[in-house]
Amino acid sequence: MITRRSFLKLIGGGFIATTAMGAYAFAIEPLYRLSLTHYAFTPSNWTPGLRLRIAVLADLHACDPWMSIKRIKEIVERTNDLKPDLILMLGDYSAGMNLVTNYVHSKDWAPALAKLKAPLGRYAVLGNHDWWEDKTAQRLGHGPTFGHKALEAAGVPVMENNVVQLTKDGKSFWLAGLGDQIALLPRKKYGRKRWKGMDDLPATMAKITDDAPVLLMAHEPDIFPKVSDRVSLTISGHTHGGQVRLFGYSPVVPSRFKNKYAYGHIIEDNRHLLVSGGLGCSIAPVRFGVPPEIVLLELGGSEEA
Repeated sequence: MITRRSFLKLIGGGFIATTAMGAYAFAIEPLYRLSLTHYAFTPSNWTPGLRLRIAVLADLHACDPWMSIKRIKEIVERTNDLKPDLILMLGDYSAGMNLVTNYVHSKDWAPALAKLKAPLGRYAVLGNHDWWEDKTAQRLGHGPTFGHKALEAAGVPVMENNVVQLTKDGKSFWLAGLGDQIALLPRKKYGRKRWKGMDDLPATMAKITDDAPVLLMAHEPDIFPKVSDRVSLTISGHTHGGQVRLFGYSPVVPSRFKNKYAYGHIIEDNRHLLVSGGLGCSIAPVRFGVPPEIVLLELGGSEEA
């Protein structure tokens, strides 16, 4: 039979454990942890002998104290140390939170990201928060957003329903980038009753002129069911892995598909999707069980373990 003393010890222990977990999720994991997540596999319709080493950065959400310029510079340095062939940035550079001490402006974070180095270049797409935090773009119903302009001014190409053909060791492949899928908020004063995306997958794919492999950058993974097997790999962010993740499950995922496309390497009908857990925090400054990550993707080598 449990005694009153034992019961109070149990309650006290539970309170301490809950407090410690909360402190870790709020102050340790999002601020101080930075992991490297490695994937190595050969996707579908891949050119034999084409080996690519790709660094993927997603969801920075620049703001103080959670993603300061100092932290961004550390991420840039760690990424450059990986010696990637290509660097892909998957959107949501803007804060996306109210609980911040200072907003980090695009005139500061864009030049910091421009220090990323890779022989095949670094390319970006925009995320929903890059649109939502631009009041002018919301009012006008179109871009370019301030983030788009800042990246381009810093020398970082922004892929918005566009493609570029790249070559590694004499073997070519296509890099495609979609516009954001939920860019414009439903606002009666702007005559919008529902969400409006800037993505155009058919028009983007129509720009591909040969049968070389295609890598598709899409901020939200929700586009994946519409992506044909002509695309070797779709690479997305947005979900933050749910931001809180326990035993492979996230209670809240910002996707209509919930945990289906929340995180990791997903294969459906011989089509491949890679979803990064991202680097920053959105809405609330909390991460638990899904630490900020740089993704290192090696394609065309050994199969994923």
